[in-house]
Amino acid sequence: MRRAGRIAALLPALWILLGIAILPGAVGMARAQSDAAIRRVNWEPQPLAVGSPCVFTVEVGGSAIGVKGHWLGHDLVFTQASQPGKWYALAGVDVEETPGRQELSIEAALPGGETARASREIEIVPSAYKTVELRVPSQFVEPDAPTLVRIAEEKKVKDAAFAHQLPAVEWRSNFVLPVNAPATDSFGTRRVFNGETASIHRGMDFRARVGTRVRAANAGEVVLAKNLFYEGGLVVIDHGQQFMTLYMHLSRIEVTAGEQVRKGQEIGLSGATGRVTGPHLHMAVRWQGAYLDPAKLFSLKLPEFPAK
Repeated sequence: MRRAGRIAALLPALWILLGIAILPGAVGMARAQSDAAIRRVNWEPQPLAVGSPCVFTVEVGGSAIGVKGHWLGHDLVFTQASQPGKWYALAGVDVEETPGRQELSIEAALPGGETARASREIEIVPSAYKTVELRVPSQFVEPDAPTLVRIAEEKKVKDAAFAHQLPAVEWRSNFVLPVNAPATDSFGTRRVFNGETASIHRGMDFRARVGTRVRAANAGEVVLAKNLFYEGGLVVIDHGQQFMTLYMHLSRIEVTAGEQVRKGQEIGLSGATGRVTGPHLHMAVRWQGAYLDPAKLFSLKLPEFPAK
């Protein structure tokens, strides 16, 4: 009787201990069940550096209705490619992002209303950028009052173009070079104009002579085709989900806003318009407000999507 009483007295503590032991396992089991449909999450390039574009790949077991994610404060919508069960999103790391560990979160919508979730921590490594001094006409450093009004109005035009939304991806496979001309290693360079004005070079320069044919790096919709103060002749192409390429300093523009363009289609001729030190093509890559290194975009191996 005395032994039975001691056992009875110990039962509450035993249940508490068992509860503590069971709860983490239950949580782990629920998490495993939730992640069961997401077999693999990958990204390229590795390591992922400041200023780099990247492609995220999610492999889902069974038939997913859709896959979405969240990365660096941005929403991702994944697109299913030709291979069954593989979903892709094109994204990146802004040229001014702080290095360190960041979380990529994934959600896959499954038949029956279920959702599978997964997350990965990704280390963003630093990139080394140089500083250069440049000389340009004084009006590009100290614009007068009428020019400041023009610059403000043009900013509204650019902001409207950058807010353009294409829900589905338009790009197909790898991006191609826009011109047949040597490129400079200039992305991310800190520039000082006339010893006063500093800025970050958010694109890639090609030593293209005036009149060189400029081609669309991939398929998409033209959202801006206009001569502006700083950019000169400018064409902006949305390749889907606000992944855009920009082509600046054109001497002639051969497309219009709202036009659908094919990969490799001629969109204009290079020139020396806007704020330049000489003839060249400036190409930029913009993803949801982040500026990415075009050279790294050209080296990415991207998936094939079914023909539209």
